[in-house]
Amino acid sequence: MPLENALGRTVSGKTILLTGAGGSIGSALAKTVIRLGPRRLIVLDNSERNLNEIDLELASIDRDSHTPVLGDICDAKLLSELFKRYRPEVVYHAAAFKHVPLTENNPFAAVRNNALGTASLARISQAEGVANFVMVSTDKAVNPISIMGASKRVAELVLLRLNNPKNQMSSLRLVNVLGSQGSVVPRFLGQISRGGPVTVTHRDASRYFLTIGEAVDLILLASGLEESGGIVVPQLGAPVRILDLARELIAQARSQTGTDTPITFIGLRSGDKMSEELLSRDESAEPTSDRRLLRVKTREIPAGRFDVYMEELARSVDQLNLTSMIETLCQIVPDYRPTESLYPSTQGPAA
Repeated sequence: MPLENALGRTVSGKTILLTGAGGSIGSALAKTVIRLGPRRLIVLDNSERNLNEIDLELASIDRDSHTPVLGDICDAKLLSELFKRYRPEVVYHAAAFKHVPLTENNPFAAVRNNALGTASLARISQAEGVANFVMVSTDKAVNPISIMGASKRVAELVLLRLNNPKNQMSSLRLVNVLGSQGSVVPRFLGQISRGGPVTVTHRDASRYFLTIGEAVDLILLASGLEESGGIVVPQLGAPVRILDLARELIAQARSQTGTDTPITFIGLRSGDKMSEELLSRDESAEPTSDRRLLRVKTREIPAGRFDVYMEELARSVDQLNLTSMIETLCQIVPDYRPTESLYPSTQGPAA
């Protein structure tokens, strides 16, 4: 399916809510969407600085067709008022806490924002009749060992729970996005500009990569698929070894400056994997109406049990009960193996 058809189905003439609009992917998506003629684009972000920057950029493109909203997806009252006022028909949900080491050190914030915040947003979207909801998920949600990955897997399951023909709810598993905030390339370039060393976690660590433009196209494609909701993944080439990427950037700099930059191996950080995956051991993929995306067939939890788990998860977060929160996450996501910093056994709680 051509991208233009997807845009016609989901963007032109529609009222659209974009969360995380000031982030790397969110801001690129906002600038693409505003050029495609939505009735109104509501850009939501909890960072005043980021929201101000995207507000100014969008105003330079089309001053009158967007509305900046400073707020948090965990603020249910704000979301309810926002939906009743603007009646968005499409939601692009890019808001997330995504930095693995940081979220390992702040697990309650990660679960509150990524899992419970998504659940609140999705439920309100369903109640208010949103026809098309697309969340930016991550390959780290597959067989997760980080709290970030586990929280995003819960968010995927929330959308599967709420998905129905009238409220199409999709999760798009993206991989590392080159040039995004905190991504490895800007960090390496900064280290090279300072003379090094370039810090690589492990000589065998590898990742899949997309450009920001590719990520935006995939999000729009996911929202225009003919099939109804679910989890989709992109068709990708081979992963890239991080060490090879570092060496290539160093070689490019050397050709311009004539100086070399040393590489230091610092070891995998808490929550890091050696390599990422797009499918778990018990998942499979099938074609969609667009060859660039595959639909994931995944395990789902019976609705009643899942709702109980989500209540337990919300209660443990509210009480700041780390043990209860991790145990509940492991019930929802059996493949989750919490790090020792969060739970004394890397095998997770007993079943």
